[in-house]
Amino acid sequence: MAPGSSICMEIPDSQVTDDELASASFKLDGILPPKSSTVSGIKAGSSSTSGVYELLECPVCANSMYPPIHQCPNGHTLCSSCKPRVHNHCPTCRQELGNIRCLALEKVAESLELPCKYQDLGCSEIHPYYTKLKHEQLCRFRPYSCPYAGSECLVIGDIPMLVAHLKNDHKVDMHEGCTFNHRYVKSNPHEVENATWMLTVFSCFGQYFCLHFEAFLLGLAPVYMAFLRFMGEDSEAKNFSYSLEVGGNGRKLIWQGVPRSIRDCHRKVRDSYDGLIVHRNMALFFSGGNRQELKLRVTGRIWKEQ
Repeated sequence: MAPGSSICMEIPDSQVTDDELASASFKLDGILPPKSSTVSGIKAGSSSTSGVYELLECPVCANSMYPPIHQCPNGHTLCSSCKPRVHNHCPTCRQELGNIRCLALEKVAESLELPCKYQDLGCSEIHPYYTKLKHEQLCRFRPYSCPYAGSECLVIGDIPMLVAHLKNDHKVDMHEGCTFNHRYVKSNPHEVENATWMLTVFSCFGQYFCLHFEAFLLGLAPVYMAFLRFMGEDSEAKNFSYSLEVGGNGRKLIWQGVPRSIRDCHRKVRDSYDGLIVHRNMALFFSGGNRQELKLRVTGRIWKEQ
């Protein structure tokens, strides 16, 4: 903001009360209406709202600013998260920031109603400025993270985009149908305590599911684990169930459960042990032979609950 565009008070953050915020009423040039008018429920889309929203964008991180909004003596603002990042100096004019809060801008923000930032992905909700962030953190239209577990992939997007990404970039196995029969092989199972096999994506019931299989240590015991994740919301995942079966030499283990949403990261699901877990000695017994090679066959199916 330009110098002189607002009147600000220098008081410690902890001493600012709601009454003090409510009493901060004054004019921002070209943004607030005349004093005889009231500022309430400004809807997104007007030129004045766009101007205010630009003022509420932090010049350092480009995110929306929330109280406490800090301001230098020359009127430049920035968010509280970025204040320590710039070592308490204004990134625009290099003046020391001190404890000046822009109460005017905080008060004006209360009057804004803005669309969810995921409106291009399908969300049509409009929220007051100060509750918009909380909604966006839980918005069902927010992008999903790539479910691939073989690397720290940072790609995000909607489900169709992620399916194409998994197929084209990660080269995962793609299958149609709700039943599967997979064979997992490892030539030196005693030497490998942590391993991740290629992800498999299944398309059935108009949805997509990810089958994971990996080796890791459960305490001191080497184990193999298979589990299914649903590419969608947790509320939708609960409409489905799945079973996994592994066996050999006249023995078998069966797991039945509900697929976890990919909103839960791969590591969170694995560390909750929500899947079929087979100890290495048992897996090698199922594999047959001299127990020097893993040859584990996992079968399963997915069904929709009525």
